[in-house]
Amino acid sequence: MPILGKIVKKGLQLRQAVEHPHKQPFDVQKEQLRQLLFTARETHFGQHYHFKRLLDHFHSLDTEAFYTVYKQNIPIHDYNKMHTQWWHLSHEGYKNISWPDRVKYFALSSGTSEAASKYIPVTKDMLKAINKVSVRQMLSLNQYDLPESLFQKGILMLGGSTALNRYKYGYEGDLSGITCKRIPYWFYSFYKPGHKISREKDWAKKLDEIMLNAYKWDIGVIVGVPAWLQMLLEKIIDHYGVKTIHDIWPNLSIFVHGGVSLTPYLKSFERLTARPLTYIETYLASEGFIAFQNKPNVKSMQMVLNSGIFFEFVPFNERNFTADGELVADPETFMIHQVEEGKEYALLLSTCAGAWRYLIGDVIKFTDVQDTQIIIIGRTKHFLSLCGEHLSVDNMNRATQMLSEELNAEINEYTVTGIKHGNLFGHHWYLAIDKAVSEETVRQKLDGYLKYLNDDYRTERNAALKEIKVTILPHEAFINWMKMQGKVGGQHKFPRVLKGHHLESWEAFVVPK
Repeated sequence: MPILGKIVKKGLQLRQAVEHPHKQPFDVQKEQLRQLLFTARETHFGQHYHFKRLLDHFHSLDTEAFYTVYKQNIPIHDYNKMHTQWWHLSHEGYKNISWPDRVKYFALSSGTSEAASKYIPVTKDMLKAINKVSVRQMLSLNQYDLPESLFQKGILMLGGSTALNRYKYGYEGDLSGITCKRIPYWFYSFYKPGHKISREKDWAKKLDEIMLNAYKWDIGVIVGVPAWLQMLLEKIIDHYGVKTIHDIWPNLSIFVHGGVSLTPYLKSFERLTARPLTYIETYLASEGFIAFQNKPNVKSMQMVLNSGIFFEFVPFNERNFTADGELVADPETFMIHQVEEGKEYALLLSTCAGAWRYLIGDVIKFTDVQDTQIIIIGRTKHFLSLCGEHLSVDNMNRATQMLSEELNAEINEYTVTGIKHGNLFGHHWYLAIDKAVSEETVRQKLDGYLKYLNDDYRTERNAALKEIKVTILPHEAFINWMKMQGKVGGQHKFPRVLKGHHLESWEAFVVPK
């Protein structure tokens, strides 16, 4: 019914109109930390670190005293430290460890730089916060020039299985599966592929079931990681023998994406669609909903400052991180009002799921400090800086996009690793290109784009960075390696920089002995 779309759109406009006025980021974040400390003051973590004493400093005449004592008394944690000292107890069923009550859900995070899955606690308070931010993101659609009819179309969410693993003390599974269990009742009529297909744990079977049912649905919005949605759309187009996905879903207009940069996949989605889509980026991690794109025609996201997360920012430089992306013992940390535009920061989170000064591993850059607009630059351990070249994933994405456009070839996946070249250094690139191209041509052009994009890289190419190697592989090789790692599914991403055991596995896969 056309009237339904009109009602939904009008409802979004009215809801947005009554949203609370924007407060100063510092004040919002100060209150967030106070609430977190107050709520967790009686937990084992809160008692160990004397949260009650820390709360006294929020009334100091020195408006920043609370933060000074907070970072002096609470150590920084990575996943291994937080899990070994605290979270494993929550996972074993103990109550009030780092957040009140018992944790019922644990998100299994794929961990692109870790050997095994991470078990991230997802509390009731965190689920409420995620739902709250999801509604705010829906409200932001009012900023886009979208037809009323779109608001009654189906929303295809391609995530992990909603069939969670039951263990003695609770449930484990993909965050998308956990949050889907909390979908509001009114949303069920929009939600695809529906509960039965969503529960399927076999990824190949799930894609086949969606493909076979695709013609029944009128999809207006798709949500998921670009690589797997691309695969799904290709399967649907192939199966029905049509030219583009718009022959099956003529009203498809929006692609909500997250997890990795969309840049390497844009050319592929242009091929799979009859007309441009509206791309909306989200930053929803297993640890919380961090940011989302809240207005059209921008390439940034607004940080969510008032939904259960207190943020700290560590300048991503040699002062605070080693060449391998490891945090030093006593890093500089700043609050939201102290950051600067154009500078790169690693994120620390304190959350309503019981994470405290937690290094999530992502690196962001502010494009607008006043409006807290950010872009994701990469991962702390997915930079290459063997000799000072400071090559970021953002540089890599842009260079491969430029290469793709010049060669008129899709480059959806790639990875790069550091290598030794005598007493000096080099980079070895592996690119997924199904078109016949010369590796030497690709090497020269890619090297040229990186020199153009990154001054440090250009300088080091005349000094210690002596070798650039390129290996071209079919796209299928990247997918098959992910399958071999057991990382096939809606929340898994191919690592852009390979190190350690992942590098060893990849090299054995590409050049078997």
